[in-house]
Amino acid sequence: MSENWVKVEKSEKLEENGQMVFRYDGKQMLLINISGKLFAVNNRCPHEGYPLSEGSLSSDCKLTCNWHNWKFDLESGDTLVGGDKLRHYPVKHDNTGLWVDIQDPPRKEIQKKALENIQDSFDRYEFDRIARELGRFKLAGGHYSDAVADCIRRNYDRFEYGMGHAFAAAADWLAFATELEKEGRDEEALTAVLEIISHVAWDVRREKHHTFTDNAIPYDATAFTDAIEDEDEQTAVALIRGAIQDGMTYTDIEPTLFSAAIAHYNDFGHSAIYVYKAGELLKLIGEEATLPLTLSLVRHLIYTSREDLIPEFRQYGVALINWDGKEDAPIAAEDLKGLSINKAMARILKSSKNPKLIFDAVHEVLAWNMLYFKLDFDLATDNVIKDNVGWLDFTHGLTFANAVRVLCDRYPEHWPQALLQMACFSGRNVPYINAEQDLSEWHVDDVDQFLETHFERLIDHGVPEPIISCHLMKVLCAVKEDVDDLPDGPAKEMLLASTNRFLNSPVKRKHGLRTAQQALNFVALEG
Repeated sequence: MSENWVKVEKSEKLEENGQMVFRYDGKQMLLINISGKLFAVNNRCPHEGYPLSEGSLSSDCKLTCNWHNWKFDLESGDTLVGGDKLRHYPVKHDNTGLWVDIQDPPRKEIQKKALENIQDSFDRYEFDRIARELGRFKLAGGHYSDAVADCIRRNYDRFEYGMGHAFAAAADWLAFATELEKEGRDEEALTAVLEIISHVAWDVRREKHHTFTDNAIPYDATAFTDAIEDEDEQTAVALIRGAIQDGMTYTDIEPTLFSAAIAHYNDFGHSAIYVYKAGELLKLIGEEATLPLTLSLVRHLIYTSREDLIPEFRQYGVALINWDGKEDAPIAAEDLKGLSINKAMARILKSSKNPKLIFDAVHEVLAWNMLYFKLDFDLATDNVIKDNVGWLDFTHGLTFANAVRVLCDRYPEHWPQALLQMACFSGRNVPYINAEQDLSEWHVDDVDQFLETHFERLIDHGVPEPIISCHLMKVLCAVKEDVDDLPDGPAKEMLLASTNRFLNSPVKRKHGLRTAQQALNFVALEG
Protein backbone atom coordinates (compact mmCIF):
# COMPACT_ATOMS: atom_id res chain seq x y z
CA MET A 1 0.00 0.00 0.00
CA SER A 2 1.26 3.48 -0.83
CA GLU A 3 2.89 5.39 1.99
CA ASN A 4 0.28 8.11 1.39
CA TRP A 5 -2.34 5.89 2.98
CA VAL A 6 -2.44 6.24 6.76
CA LYS A 7 -4.30 4.02 9.15
CA VAL A 8 -7.02 5.58 11.27
CA GLU A 9 -6.52 4.63 14.87
CA LYS A 10 -9.48 4.05 17.17
CA SER A 11 -11.77 3.78 14.15
CA GLU A 12 -14.37 2.11 16.33
CA LYS A 13 -15.58 5.63 17.12
CA LEU A 14 -16.75 5.87 13.53
CA GLU A 15 -18.77 2.69 13.92
CA GLU A 16 -20.26 3.88 17.18
CA ASN A 17 -21.12 7.49 16.23
CA GLY A 18 -21.31 7.45 12.43
CA GLN A 19 -18.57 10.08 12.34
CA MET A 20 -15.25 10.94 13.93
CA VAL A 21 -12.48 13.51 13.64
CA PHE A 22 -9.09 12.18 12.58
CA ARG A 23 -5.96 14.32 12.95
CA TYR A 24 -2.72 13.57 11.17
CA ASP A 25 0.31 15.73 10.36
CA GLY A 26 -1.55 19.02 10.67
CA LYS A 27 -4.60 17.80 8.78
CA GLN A 28 -7.98 17.53 10.44
CA MET A 29 -10.39 15.20 8.66
CA LEU A 30 -13.99 14.38 9.34
CA LEU A 31 -14.75 10.69 8.72
CA ILE A 32 -18.38 9.84 8.04
CA ASN A 33 -20.24 6.54 7.68
CA ILE A 34 -23.76 6.76 6.29
CA SER A 35 -25.36 3.36 5.83
CA GLY A 36 -22.02 1.84 4.95
CA LYS A 37 -20.93 4.67 2.67
CA LEU A 38 -17.60 6.05 3.83
CA PHE A 39 -16.47 9.66 3.34
CA ALA A 40 -13.44 11.61 4.50
CA VAL A 41 -13.51 15.41 4.17
CA ASN A 42 -11.71 18.39 5.60
CA ASN A 43 -13.24 19.08 9.00
CA ARG A 44 -12.78 22.80 8.51
CA CYS A 45 -15.55 24.45 6.51
CA PRO A 46 -13.90 26.05 3.46
CA HIS A 47 -15.89 29.22 4.13
CA GLU A 48 -14.56 30.40 7.49
CA GLY A 49 -13.06 27.28 9.03
CA TYR A 50 -15.75 26.28 11.49
CA PRO A 51 -15.75 22.55 12.41
CA LEU A 52 -18.02 20.50 10.20
CA SER A 53 -18.11 17.87 12.94
CA GLU A 54 -20.51 20.29 14.65
CA GLY A 55 -22.66 20.47 11.54
CA SER A 56 -25.75 18.55 10.50
CA LEU A 57 -25.77 15.38 8.43
CA SER A 58 -28.75 14.09 6.44
CA SER A 59 -29.48 10.53 5.41
CA ASP A 60 -29.03 11.47 1.74
CA CYS A 61 -25.38 12.39 2.33
CA LYS A 62 -25.79 16.17 2.65
CA LEU A 63 -23.51 17.87 5.18
CA THR A 64 -24.46 21.33 6.51
CA CYS A 65 -22.20 23.76 8.34
CA ASN A 66 -24.47 25.22 11.00
CA TRP A 67 -22.66 28.54 11.21
CA HIS A 68 -23.71 29.90 7.81
CA ASN A 69 -25.80 27.10 6.33
CA TRP A 70 -23.27 26.08 3.69
CA LYS A 71 -24.23 22.66 2.34
CA PHE A 72 -22.08 19.99 0.73
CA ASP A 73 -23.10 16.89 -1.21
CA LEU A 74 -20.73 14.20 0.01
CA GLU A 75 -21.42 11.84 -2.86
CA SER A 76 -20.96 14.29 -5.77
CA GLY A 77 -18.50 16.61 -4.06
CA ASP A 78 -20.61 19.64 -5.03
CA THR A 79 -21.14 22.67 -2.85
CA LEU A 80 -24.91 23.09 -2.82
CA VAL A 81 -25.14 26.29 -0.80
CA GLY A 82 -22.07 28.50 -0.58
CA GLY A 83 -19.06 28.82 -2.84
CA ASP A 84 -15.73 27.18 -1.95
CA LYS A 85 -15.33 23.48 -2.57
CA LEU A 86 -14.92 21.05 0.32
CA ARG A 87 -11.84 18.86 0.08
CA HIS A 88 -12.46 15.11 -0.04
CA TYR A 89 -9.90 12.40 0.81
CA PRO A 90 -9.98 8.86 -0.58
CA VAL A 91 -10.99 6.43 2.19
CA LYS A 92 -11.30 2.64 2.36
CA HIS A 93 -11.86 -0.14 4.85
CA ASP A 94 -10.31 -3.62 4.62
CA ASN A 95 -9.41 -6.46 6.94
CA THR A 96 -6.45 -4.47 8.25
CA GLY A 97 -8.53 -1.47 9.29
CA LEU A 98 -9.66 1.96 8.07
CA TRP A 99 -7.32 3.92 5.81
CA VAL A 100 -7.24 7.49 4.44
CA ASP A 101 -5.12 8.75 1.55
CA ILE A 102 -3.62 12.04 2.72
CA GLN A 103 -1.68 12.75 -0.46
CA ASP A 104 -2.20 16.33 -1.64
CA PRO A 105 -3.07 16.81 -5.32
CA PRO A 106 -0.22 18.00 -7.58
CA ARG A 107 0.50 21.70 -7.15
CA LYS A 108 -0.41 22.50 -10.73
CA GLU A 109 -3.78 20.85 -10.23
CA ILE A 110 -4.44 22.90 -7.09
CA GLN A 111 -3.44 26.09 -8.90
CA LYS A 112 -5.68 25.28 -11.84
CA LYS A 113 -8.63 24.57 -9.58
CA ALA A 114 -8.07 27.75 -7.58
CA LEU A 115 -8.12 29.86 -10.75
CA GLU A 116 -11.33 28.17 -11.86
CA ASN A 117 -12.87 28.82 -8.47
CA ILE A 118 -11.84 32.48 -8.58
CA GLN A 119 -13.74 32.83 -11.83
CA ASP A 120 -16.70 30.95 -10.35
CA SER A 121 -16.93 33.59 -7.62
CA PHE A 122 -17.35 36.54 -10.01
CA ASP A 123 -21.05 36.61 -10.75
CA ARG A 124 -21.96 36.97 -7.08
CA TYR A 125 -18.91 39.13 -6.36
CA GLU A 126 -17.71 36.88 -3.53
CA PHE A 127 -14.89 39.13 -2.34
CA ASP A 128 -13.79 36.94 0.56
CA ARG A 129 -13.88 33.81 -1.58
CA ILE A 130 -11.63 35.44 -4.17
CA ALA A 131 -9.16 36.15 -1.37
CA ARG A 132 -9.26 32.56 -0.12
CA GLU A 133 -8.75 31.11 -3.59
CA LEU A 134 -5.84 33.48 -4.24
CA GLY A 135 -4.38 32.26 -0.96
CA ARG A 136 -4.78 28.64 -2.05
CA PHE A 137 -3.23 29.46 -5.42
CA LYS A 138 -0.24 31.12 -3.78
CA LEU A 139 0.21 28.38 -1.16
CA ALA A 140 0.36 25.84 -4.02
CA GLY A 141 3.31 27.72 -5.51
CA GLY A 142 1.41 29.98 -7.91
CA HIS A 143 2.64 33.44 -8.87
CA TYR A 144 0.25 36.37 -8.54
CA SER A 145 1.26 37.63 -11.98
CA ASP A 146 -0.07 34.38 -13.45
CA ALA A 147 -3.36 34.80 -11.57
CA VAL A 148 -3.76 38.29 -13.03
CA ALA A 149 -2.92 37.07 -16.53
CA ASP A 150 -5.46 34.25 -16.16
CA CYS A 151 -8.09 36.74 -15.02
CA ILE A 152 -7.48 38.87 -18.12
CA ARG A 153 -7.67 35.88 -20.47
CA ARG A 154 -10.97 34.74 -18.96
CA ASN A 155 -12.65 38.15 -18.87
CA TYR A 156 -11.20 40.45 -21.54
CA ASP A 157 -14.26 40.03 -23.77
CA ARG A 158 -16.79 40.61 -21.00
CA PHE A 159 -16.20 44.36 -21.09
CA GLU A 160 -18.82 45.39 -23.62
CA TYR A 161 -17.08 48.65 -24.50
CA GLY A 162 -13.52 47.53 -23.97
CA MET A 163 -10.77 48.19 -21.49
CA GLY A 164 -11.53 50.20 -18.38
CA HIS A 165 -9.93 51.15 -15.10
CA ALA A 166 -9.80 47.57 -13.80
CA PHE A 167 -7.12 46.51 -16.28
CA ALA A 168 -5.41 49.91 -16.29
CA ALA A 169 -4.94 50.03 -12.52
CA ALA A 170 -3.77 46.41 -12.45
CA ALA A 171 -0.28 47.49 -13.48
CA ASP A 172 0.14 49.71 -10.42
CA TRP A 173 -1.46 47.29 -7.96
CA LEU A 174 0.64 44.37 -9.22
CA ALA A 175 3.87 46.37 -9.08
CA PHE A 176 2.97 47.29 -5.50
CA ALA A 177 2.22 43.64 -4.66
CA THR A 178 5.57 42.59 -6.10
CA GLU A 179 7.42 45.02 -3.85
CA LEU A 180 5.46 43.86 -0.82
CA GLU A 181 6.30 40.23 -1.60
CA LYS A 182 10.00 41.07 -1.77
CA GLU A 183 9.68 42.52 1.73
CA GLY A 184 8.06 39.32 2.97
CA ARG A 185 4.72 41.03 3.56
CA ASP A 186 2.51 38.23 2.32
CA GLU A 187 -0.81 39.49 3.67
CA GLU A 188 -0.31 42.95 2.23
CA ALA A 189 0.75 41.52 -1.14
CA LEU A 190 -2.42 39.42 -1.28
CA THR A 191 -4.42 42.55 -0.46
CA ALA A 192 -2.97 44.38 -3.47
CA VAL A 193 -3.67 41.49 -5.86
CA LEU A 194 -7.18 41.17 -4.44
CA GLU A 195 -7.77 44.76 -5.55
CA ILE A 196 -7.06 43.74 -9.15
CA ILE A 197 -9.12 40.57 -9.30
CA SER A 198 -12.05 41.95 -7.33
CA HIS A 199 -12.21 45.07 -9.51
CA VAL A 200 -12.51 42.89 -12.60
CA ALA A 201 -15.17 40.83 -10.83
CA TRP A 202 -17.07 43.99 -9.92
CA ASP A 203 -17.05 45.25 -13.51
CA VAL A 204 -17.98 42.01 -15.29
CA ARG A 205 -20.38 40.36 -12.85
CA ARG A 206 -23.22 38.70 -14.76
CA GLU A 207 -21.91 40.14 -18.05
CA LYS A 208 -21.95 37.85 -21.09
CA HIS A 209 -18.98 37.35 -23.38
CA HIS A 210 -18.92 39.92 -26.19
CA THR A 211 -16.86 37.93 -28.65
CA PHE A 212 -14.28 39.32 -31.05
CA THR A 213 -13.86 38.24 -34.65
CA ASP A 214 -11.46 35.33 -35.18
CA ASN A 215 -10.32 36.74 -38.52
CA ALA A 216 -6.69 37.70 -38.95
CA ILE A 217 -5.16 39.80 -41.71
CA PRO A 218 -1.58 41.05 -42.20
CA TYR A 219 -0.85 43.99 -39.94
CA ASP A 220 -0.61 47.44 -41.45
CA ALA A 221 -0.31 50.48 -39.18
CA THR A 222 -2.13 52.83 -41.54
CA ALA A 223 -4.97 50.37 -42.07
CA PHE A 224 -5.27 49.91 -38.31
CA THR A 225 -5.44 53.66 -37.69
CA ASP A 226 -8.07 54.00 -40.42
CA ALA A 227 -10.13 51.19 -38.88
CA ILE A 228 -10.11 52.95 -35.49
CA GLU A 229 -11.16 56.22 -37.13
CA ASP A 230 -13.97 54.41 -38.94
CA GLU A 231 -15.04 52.62 -35.74
CA ASP A 232 -14.54 49.36 -37.60
CA GLU A 233 -13.86 46.83 -34.85
CA GLN A 234 -13.83 43.80 -37.16
CA THR A 235 -10.96 45.13 -39.26
CA ALA A 236 -9.01 46.59 -36.33
CA VAL A 237 -9.18 43.31 -34.41
CA ALA A 238 -8.26 41.24 -37.48
CA LEU A 239 -5.18 43.42 -37.98
CA ILE A 240 -4.10 43.00 -34.37
CA ARG A 241 -4.56 39.23 -34.62
CA GLY A 242 -2.42 39.30 -37.74
CA ALA A 243 0.27 41.26 -35.93
CA ILE A 244 0.42 38.82 -33.03
CA GLN A 245 0.44 35.80 -35.35
CA ASP A 246 3.42 37.33 -37.14
CA GLY A 247 5.30 37.54 -33.84
CA MET A 248 4.85 41.25 -33.12
CA THR A 249 4.89 42.30 -29.47
CA TYR A 250 2.97 45.02 -27.67
CA THR A 251 6.08 47.19 -27.93
CA ASP A 252 5.89 46.86 -31.71
CA ILE A 253 2.22 47.84 -31.79
CA GLU A 254 2.34 50.52 -29.09
CA PRO A 255 3.31 53.44 -31.41
CA THR A 256 0.17 52.96 -33.50
CA LEU A 257 -2.03 52.38 -30.45
CA PHE A 258 -0.78 55.62 -28.93
CA SER A 259 -1.25 57.45 -32.21
CA ALA A 260 -4.89 56.31 -32.30
CA ALA A 261 -5.41 57.14 -28.63
CA ILE A 262 -3.95 60.64 -28.81
CA ALA A 263 -5.31 61.66 -32.23
CA HIS A 264 -8.36 63.20 -30.58
CA TYR A 265 -9.28 64.28 -27.07
CA ASN A 266 -10.50 60.74 -26.42
CA ASP A 267 -12.61 59.89 -23.40
CA PHE A 268 -11.26 62.74 -21.27
CA GLY A 269 -7.72 61.41 -21.72
CA HIS A 270 -8.39 57.83 -20.67
CA SER A 271 -7.27 56.29 -23.96
CA ALA A 272 -3.68 57.46 -23.66
CA ILE A 273 -3.55 56.35 -20.03
CA TYR A 274 -4.78 52.89 -21.02
CA VAL A 275 -2.14 52.52 -23.74
CA TYR A 276 0.58 53.33 -21.22
CA LYS A 277 -0.76 51.09 -18.46
CA ALA A 278 -1.38 48.14 -20.78
CA GLY A 279 2.30 48.16 -21.69
CA GLU A 280 3.35 48.40 -18.04
CA LEU A 281 1.04 45.54 -17.09
CA LEU A 282 2.40 43.24 -19.80
CA LYS A 283 5.92 43.76 -18.45
CA LEU A 284 4.69 42.19 -15.21
CA ILE A 285 2.43 39.38 -16.45
CA GLY A 286 4.20 38.39 -19.66
CA GLU A 287 3.63 38.73 -23.39
CA GLU A 288 1.30 35.70 -23.40
CA ALA A 289 -1.49 38.06 -22.36
CA THR A 290 -0.76 40.52 -25.18
CA LEU A 291 -3.60 39.45 -27.45
CA PRO A 292 -6.51 39.56 -24.96
CA LEU A 293 -5.33 42.77 -23.31
CA THR A 294 -4.74 44.50 -26.64
CA LEU A 295 -8.09 43.40 -28.04
CA SER A 296 -9.80 44.89 -24.99
CA LEU A 297 -7.87 48.12 -25.56
CA VAL A 298 -8.80 48.16 -29.26
CA ARG A 299 -12.47 47.82 -28.40
CA HIS A 300 -12.12 50.78 -26.03
CA LEU A 301 -10.58 52.84 -28.85
CA ILE A 302 -13.48 51.92 -31.12
CA TYR A 303 -16.16 52.95 -28.65
CA THR A 304 -14.42 55.82 -26.88
CA SER A 305 -16.07 59.23 -26.76
CA ARG A 306 -14.64 62.14 -28.76
CA GLU A 307 -14.54 65.10 -26.38
CA ASP A 308 -13.13 67.33 -29.15
CA LEU A 309 -16.43 67.07 -31.02
CA ILE A 310 -18.39 68.91 -28.32
CA PRO A 311 -18.48 72.74 -28.32
CA GLU A 312 -16.35 73.09 -25.19
CA PHE A 313 -13.30 71.51 -26.83
CA ARG A 314 -14.02 72.07 -30.52
CA GLN A 315 -11.12 74.50 -31.02
CA TYR A 316 -8.68 71.68 -30.23
CA GLY A 317 -8.65 70.55 -33.86
CA VAL A 318 -8.08 74.10 -35.09
CA ALA A 319 -5.21 74.62 -32.65
CA LEU A 320 -3.61 71.36 -33.72
CA ILE A 321 -3.67 72.46 -37.36
CA ASN A 322 -2.05 75.75 -36.36
CA TRP A 323 0.82 74.10 -34.48
CA ASP A 324 3.94 74.87 -36.52
CA GLY A 325 6.73 73.94 -34.08
CA LYS A 326 8.52 77.22 -34.75
CA GLU A 327 7.22 79.70 -32.17
CA ASP A 328 9.78 80.17 -29.41
CA ALA A 329 8.24 82.39 -26.73
CA PRO A 330 9.24 81.48 -23.14
CA ILE A 331 6.44 79.91 -21.14
CA ALA A 332 5.80 79.28 -17.45
CA ALA A 333 2.89 78.16 -15.31
CA GLU A 334 1.99 81.75 -14.48
CA ASP A 335 1.29 82.36 -18.17
CA LEU A 336 -1.47 79.73 -18.15
CA LYS A 337 -3.15 79.93 -14.76
CA GLY A 338 -6.77 80.97 -15.02
CA LEU A 339 -6.89 80.82 -18.81
CA SER A 340 -9.88 79.31 -20.60
CA ILE A 341 -9.42 76.30 -22.88
CA ASN A 342 -9.08 78.35 -26.04
CA LYS A 343 -6.81 80.97 -24.49
CA ALA A 344 -4.59 78.29 -22.97
CA MET A 345 -4.20 76.57 -26.33
CA ALA A 346 -3.50 79.89 -28.06
CA ARG A 347 -0.78 80.69 -25.50
CA ILE A 348 0.79 77.26 -25.93
CA LEU A 349 1.01 77.74 -29.69
CA LYS A 350 3.32 80.71 -29.10
CA SER A 351 5.88 78.30 -27.57
CA SER A 352 5.43 75.34 -29.91
CA LYS A 353 9.18 74.92 -30.47
CA ASN A 354 9.70 73.90 -26.84
CA PRO A 355 7.36 71.02 -25.95
CA LYS A 356 9.24 70.06 -22.78
CA LEU A 357 8.93 73.61 -21.42
CA ILE A 358 5.24 73.65 -22.27
CA PHE A 359 4.77 70.32 -20.54
CA ASP A 360 6.39 71.55 -17.34
CA ALA A 361 4.25 74.69 -17.36
CA VAL A 362 0.91 72.95 -18.01
CA HIS A 363 1.75 70.13 -15.62
CA GLU A 364 2.28 72.64 -12.83
CA VAL A 365 -1.01 74.36 -13.70
CA LEU A 366 -2.88 71.05 -13.57
CA ALA A 367 -1.50 70.49 -10.07
CA TRP A 368 -2.34 74.08 -9.11
CA ASN A 369 -5.92 73.63 -10.34
CA MET A 370 -6.28 70.47 -8.31
CA LEU A 371 -4.87 72.06 -5.19
CA TYR A 372 -7.34 74.94 -5.40
CA PHE A 373 -10.38 72.90 -6.41
CA LYS A 374 -13.44 74.40 -4.76
CA LEU A 375 -14.91 71.47 -2.86
CA ASP A 376 -18.36 73.08 -2.83
CA PHE A 377 -18.85 71.71 -6.35
CA ASP A 378 -18.17 68.17 -5.20
CA LEU A 379 -20.75 68.48 -2.43
CA ALA A 380 -23.37 70.60 -4.20
CA THR A 381 -26.95 69.36 -4.51
CA ASP A 382 -28.49 72.27 -6.47
CA ASN A 383 -26.08 72.63 -9.38
CA VAL A 384 -26.78 72.07 -13.08
CA ILE A 385 -25.57 68.91 -14.81
CA LYS A 386 -22.58 70.53 -16.50
CA ASP A 387 -21.22 71.50 -13.07
CA ASN A 388 -21.19 67.92 -11.74
CA VAL A 389 -17.49 68.24 -11.07
CA GLY A 390 -15.54 66.21 -8.54
CA TRP A 391 -12.04 65.19 -7.59
CA LEU A 392 -11.63 62.75 -10.47
CA ASP A 393 -12.07 65.56 -12.99
CA PHE A 394 -8.84 66.99 -11.59
CA THR A 395 -6.87 63.80 -10.92
CA HIS A 396 -7.31 62.69 -14.52
CA GLY A 397 -5.25 65.67 -15.59
CA LEU A 398 -2.31 64.40 -13.55
CA THR A 399 -2.57 60.76 -14.63
CA PHE A 400 -2.95 61.84 -18.25
CA ALA A 401 0.13 64.06 -17.95
CA ASN A 402 2.09 61.17 -16.45
CA ALA A 403 1.14 58.83 -19.31
CA VAL A 404 1.88 61.29 -22.13
CA ARG A 405 5.17 62.35 -20.59
CA VAL A 406 6.40 58.76 -20.86
CA LEU A 407 4.83 58.01 -24.24
CA CYS A 408 5.82 61.30 -25.89
CA ASP A 409 9.41 60.76 -24.79
CA ARG A 410 9.18 57.56 -26.87
CA TYR A 411 7.15 59.06 -29.69
CA PRO A 412 7.88 62.82 -29.70
CA GLU A 413 5.84 63.45 -32.83
CA HIS A 414 2.75 63.39 -30.61
CA TRP A 415 3.76 66.24 -28.28
CA PRO A 416 1.39 68.70 -30.03
CA GLN A 417 -1.69 66.55 -29.38
CA ALA A 418 -0.66 65.76 -25.81
CA LEU A 419 0.08 69.36 -24.84
CA LEU A 420 -3.07 70.80 -26.37
CA GLN A 421 -5.12 68.14 -24.61
CA MET A 422 -3.42 69.06 -21.33
CA ALA A 423 -4.59 72.60 -22.05
CA CYS A 424 -8.11 71.24 -22.43
CA PHE A 425 -7.82 69.76 -18.96
CA SER A 426 -6.45 72.94 -17.40
CA GLY A 427 -8.89 75.35 -19.07
CA ARG A 428 -11.93 73.19 -18.48
CA ASN A 429 -11.43 73.23 -14.70
CA VAL A 430 -10.84 76.97 -14.30
CA PRO A 431 -14.47 77.76 -13.28
CA TYR A 432 -14.21 75.31 -10.38
CA ILE A 433 -11.20 76.84 -8.68
CA ASN A 434 -10.97 79.18 -5.71
CA ALA A 435 -7.44 80.56 -5.69
CA GLU A 436 -8.13 82.59 -2.53
CA GLN A 437 -8.09 79.53 -0.28
CA ASP A 438 -5.30 79.20 2.26
CA LEU A 439 -4.06 75.69 1.61
CA SER A 440 -0.63 75.93 3.19
CA GLU A 441 -1.53 72.99 5.48
CA TRP A 442 -1.15 70.62 2.54
CA HIS A 443 2.51 71.45 1.93
CA VAL A 444 4.70 68.34 1.97
CA ASP A 445 8.05 68.62 3.72
CA ASP A 446 9.32 65.05 3.54
CA VAL A 447 8.59 63.52 0.12
CA ASP A 448 9.74 59.99 0.97
CA GLN A 449 7.72 59.90 4.17
CA PHE A 450 4.66 61.27 2.40
CA LEU A 451 4.78 58.60 -0.29
CA GLU A 452 5.49 55.80 2.17
CA THR A 453 2.61 56.86 4.42
CA HIS A 454 0.05 56.97 1.64
CA PHE A 455 1.13 53.73 0.01
CA GLU A 456 0.76 52.10 3.42
CA ARG A 457 -2.74 53.56 3.71
CA LEU A 458 -3.66 52.00 0.38
CA ILE A 459 -3.12 48.53 1.82
CA ASP A 460 -6.18 48.91 4.03
CA HIS A 461 -8.01 51.89 2.52
CA GLY A 462 -11.54 50.71 3.39
CA VAL A 463 -13.10 52.20 0.23
CA PRO A 464 -15.87 49.89 -1.01
CA GLU A 465 -15.91 50.99 -4.65
CA PRO A 466 -13.01 49.71 -6.79
CA ILE A 467 -13.27 52.75 -9.07
CA ILE A 468 -12.23 54.99 -6.18
CA SER A 469 -9.48 52.82 -4.73
CA CYS A 470 -7.97 52.37 -8.19
CA HIS A 471 -7.83 56.16 -8.63
CA LEU A 472 -6.10 56.52 -5.28
CA MET A 473 -3.45 54.08 -6.49
CA LYS A 474 -3.16 55.54 -10.01
CA VAL A 475 -2.72 59.10 -8.79
CA LEU A 476 -0.17 58.15 -6.15
CA CYS A 477 1.87 56.10 -8.65
CA ALA A 478 1.75 58.86 -11.27
CA VAL A 479 2.89 61.45 -8.75
CA LYS A 480 5.67 59.20 -7.48
CA GLU A 481 6.99 58.75 -11.04
CA ASP A 482 6.72 62.45 -11.88
CA VAL A 483 8.21 63.70 -8.62
CA ASP A 484 11.33 61.68 -9.38
CA ASP A 485 11.54 63.55 -12.69
CA LEU A 486 11.09 67.04 -11.21
CA PRO A 487 13.77 69.26 -9.64
CA ASP A 488 13.06 70.84 -6.26
CA GLY A 489 10.92 73.93 -6.74
CA PRO A 490 7.36 75.27 -7.07
CA ALA A 491 6.20 72.64 -9.59
CA LYS A 492 7.23 69.75 -7.37
CA GLU A 493 5.75 71.39 -4.29
CA MET A 494 2.47 72.04 -6.12
CA LEU A 495 2.21 68.44 -7.32
CA LEU A 496 2.77 67.05 -3.83
CA ALA A 497 0.46 69.51 -2.08
CA SER A 498 -2.41 68.90 -4.50
CA THR A 499 -2.04 65.14 -4.09
CA ASN A 500 -1.89 65.49 -0.32
CA ARG A 501 -5.14 67.43 -0.27
CA PHE A 502 -6.87 64.94 -2.57
CA LEU A 503 -5.77 61.90 -0.57
CA ASN A 504 -7.00 63.48 2.65
CA SER A 505 -10.37 64.64 1.33
CA PRO A 506 -13.45 62.42 1.15
CA VAL A 507 -14.77 61.62 -2.31
CA LYS A 508 -18.54 61.90 -2.41
CA ARG A 509 -19.70 59.18 -4.76
CA LYS A 510 -23.45 59.05 -4.28
CA HIS A 511 -25.47 62.17 -4.98
CA GLY A 512 -29.04 61.21 -4.22
CA LEU A 513 -30.47 64.69 -3.72
CA ARG A 514 -28.52 66.18 -6.62
CA THR A 515 -29.64 63.40 -8.94
CA ALA A 516 -33.27 63.79 -7.92
CA GLN A 517 -33.20 67.55 -8.38
CA GLN A 518 -31.54 67.31 -11.80
CA ALA A 519 -33.89 64.55 -12.89
CA LEU A 520 -36.97 66.61 -12.08
CA ASN A 521 -35.56 69.67 -13.84
CA PHE A 522 -34.65 67.59 -16.86
CA VAL A 523 -37.98 65.87 -17.35
CA ALA A 524 -39.85 69.16 -16.81
CA LEU A 525 -38.13 70.51 -19.93
CA GLU A 526 -38.98 67.54 -22.11
CA GLY A 527 -41.52 68.43 -24.76
